[in-house]
Amino acid sequence: MDPAELDDAALARVRALEEQLGCPLVAYRPESPYAPLTDEQLARLRRTEAELGVQLLAYRP
Repeated sequence: MDPAELDDAALARVRALEEQLGCPLVAYRPESPYAPLTDEQLARLRRTEAELGVQLLAYRP
């Protein structure tokens, strides 16, 4: 994931939201590093998570 390049107005909005929420924010480009899984693949991933008691993340190759 790459940080988003914000103009001054957008950066001001993010900073205002940081103040409202009381925590720092990082803006990323809207592209996802996660693998686009089919419904069947996602179901298998979730079953494995449940069996192992972990959380799995599938990334793009």
